[in-house]
Amino acid sequence: MRTIILGMMVLFVSLSTQAQQPKSKNAKYDIEVNGNCEMCKKRIEKAAFSVKGVKSADWHIDDHLLHLIINEEKCSTLDVKKALAKVGHDTDEVKATQEDYDKLHGCCMYERK
Repeated sequence: MRTIILGMMVLFVSLSTQAQQPKSKNAKYDIEVNGNCEMCKKRIEKAAFSVKGVKSADWHIDDHLLHLIINEEKCSTLDVKKALAKVGHDTDEVKATQEDYDKLHGCCMYERK
């Protein structure tokens, strides 16, 4: 009986280990981030780089996309989105609080959805 239980446990552990995706040290993501100007660009990129594990962050004014390269062993895109919200910029998953949004410069106040 013990050998059956032990065998099933070993089988379960080996199957669950195979199901996990390996984390990349150079994962590339594009995140939509609301903003308007060069001041927004500096603020967004600075907030992204404040997250440990972000290797590259480049926000484009024309399409509002933040191109990221991150080490998934150290951070996730959700960590970056939370950092962006703290400086007043909305993303698809995490919205800035009204208080953080109100701290933005007048030209940086984008139309909120």
